[in-house]
Amino acid sequence: MGTDRVSRRDWFRRASTFSLGLPFALSTVVSNSSFAESLFPARLSEKAALPPQLFHSDPTQYRLTRADDAFLEEVERAGFAFFWEQASPASGQIDDRGPADGGEHKKVSSIASTGFGLTAMCIADRRGWLKHGAILDRVKTILQFAFEKLPHEHGFFYHFVDPDTGARAWKCEVSDIDTCLLLCGVITCRAHFDDAEVRSLATKIYERTDWAWMLNGGKTLAMGWTPEDGFIKSRWDSYSELMMMYLLGMASPTHPLPEETWGAWERPDFEYQGAHYVGSHAPLFVHQYSHAWFDFRGKRDAFCDYFRNSIIATKVHKLWCISLAKRFPDYSENLWGITASDSAHGYTAWGGPPEMGDIDGSIVPCAAGGSLAFLPEETLAVLRTIREKDSARAWKRYGFVDAFNPLNDWTDTDVIGIDVGITLLMAENARTQFVWNTFMKDPAAQKGMELAGFKAE
Repeated sequence: MGTDRVSRRDWFRRASTFSLGLPFALSTVVSNSSFAESLFPARLSEKAALPPQLFHSDPTQYRLTRADDAFLEEVERAGFAFFWEQASPASGQIDDRGPADGGEHKKVSSIASTGFGLTAMCIADRRGWLKHGAILDRVKTILQFAFEKLPHEHGFFYHFVDPDTGARAWKCEVSDIDTCLLLCGVITCRAHFDDAEVRSLATKIYERTDWAWMLNGGKTLAMGWTPEDGFIKSRWDSYSELMMMYLLGMASPTHPLPEETWGAWERPDFEYQGAHYVGSHAPLFVHQYSHAWFDFRGKRDAFCDYFRNSIIATKVHKLWCISLAKRFPDYSENLWGITASDSAHGYTAWGGPPEMGDIDGSIVPCAAGGSLAFLPEETLAVLRTIREKDSARAWKRYGFVDAFNPLNDWTDTDVIGIDVGITLLMAENARTQFVWNTFMKDPAAQKGMELAGFKAE
């Protein structure tokens, strides 16, 4: 993923080896609604349940001002420039990362970055940032290459590839989570573009994915596969960004996951300053990614209201960052946010609570950017503060750099596709709900949530 080629899954697997030491880690699989209700009280699904010590009002009631909208337009257009420019002319596949000022390509694509980029194409088309024909041609190039030339195993793609040839890079894994991020972009295109070729290619790519194969005989999905070692032993068996995989997997008309898989992964109960929420020992992005496409607002399954859960988790993260101000005086009400990102020592998984990683006072803009739909007023304050006070080093051609440290001279020279992407998509959802509304029109999105038992509150 980063300069040291450590993927999110690599550190996630490493984190799982010490998770048993956490005071709030649970080892019991949540497999029925009665037990789930005992762990996750109804308060998570009730508006009154927003802990009063954390909220003075419901953050979702904030309405963007004209100035807010203009600012987010600037953020989104800068992010879209990355996805448009840092792509292979031959295949349309988008680089995993790129220089923040633009310029020379890194020559390694990630399928996750391409998935975010496909959704960015839909946003750009709706907003008229480029001519419709140019965007449509690019989308067709990406989809055609993905279906006809990109190497796959049972429909799942390698995490990193050569953007021109599609060849596997760095002996990386066939990744189900990154394939799913690509599929979310593919399905958004299927729902948005009124074009027979786009819809046909998107359907073929989605329906070729053999979700049941990735179970490898278990009740939850394996975290990937390599030709050298077979299936990765670690599984997607506890709350994280995994929801989109199980929802799309269950909805597959060709190779579906059993409905029972939705209840087979754990939903650990975390607590901070009296606030309870479903969480995991992982950076903040785990509360963001599934929500970029699936619209969980006003709905809950037998276990939780996941949208309100992410609101609480984001607020908790903010308060935790501010609690570190004695060590790192840059953290404040309007400057906070740490999630998996580049650091002065390479790509790292850091965040909290509880604290993980060698935190040094760095700010990761996509922590706030990816949470715009949850805490719009408070996250906008963070992004504005960075733009106004640190723009000389923290704002470049493609928007915010991946990370920077206000306490020293370190500033990242790169942006990372998935971090640019989550900011762009959640900014658009905060503004117009376009990604949610478009993606949720697709039958796969609707079927997945129906099979998981989501109902309006």
